[in-house]
Amino acid sequence: MQEHQNVEWKESWDDEYLKWICGYANAQGGILYIGIHDSGKITGIDNSKELLKKIPDKITSTMGIIADVNLLRDGELEYLEIAVEKYPSLISLRGKYYYRSGSTMRTITGVELERALSKSMGRTWDAIPIPKVLE
Repeated sequence: MQEHQNVEWKESWDDEYLKWICGYANAQGGILYIGIHDSGKITGIDNSKELLKKIPDKITSTMGIIADVNLLRDGELEYLEIAVEKYPSLISLRGKYYYRSGSTMRTITGVELERALSKSMGRTWDAIPIPKVLE
């Protein structure tokens, strides 16, 4: 298994990774592994029981979505798999929108945000009213 657009490895949990989860929900979905080094070597985590409760609660309370958080084992080592599905509507994290593109996490703002919100509602550019334009 390799890291790519839909798979990311992290050695330990940081609340910063909520951005990755939000970005996956707004893109094609993806999986975030906690307890795997960037080289792909499983390093494991020591606080799996705590994280199995903390991470799903944080995801739901900050974004209002549900992601599968699974405990996996490799010998004696435990690590987590956070599987995020693509959501049909745009998801925000604390009022900001993120999108996973290639191997980067981007913040969606301005015109790009307007376009993404319209697309998520099934609207096209020609259906959006322009202020101060007479009909």
